[in-house]
Amino acid sequence: MSAVSTWTVSGMTCGHCVASVTEELSELPGVTDVAVVLETGLVTVVSVEPLSEDAVRAAVSEAGYELT
Repeated sequence: MSAVSTWTVSGMTCGHCVASVTEELSELPGVTDVAVVLETGLVTVVSVEPLSEDAVRAAVSEAGYELT
């Protein structure tokens, strides 16, 4: 069974932004899929177990963006 969480990320303006956020979130332990919608800032993460908000916030921050 997978855990699915949806977050909103601010500051993304292009495909490179999407790639950076996707890469950082994909490196979190247990993450199996990341989908980013540039136009809305919505990020859906599928993982083996639920992710902590702190872990997601840190990964998004590492990519240079902000979890809102």
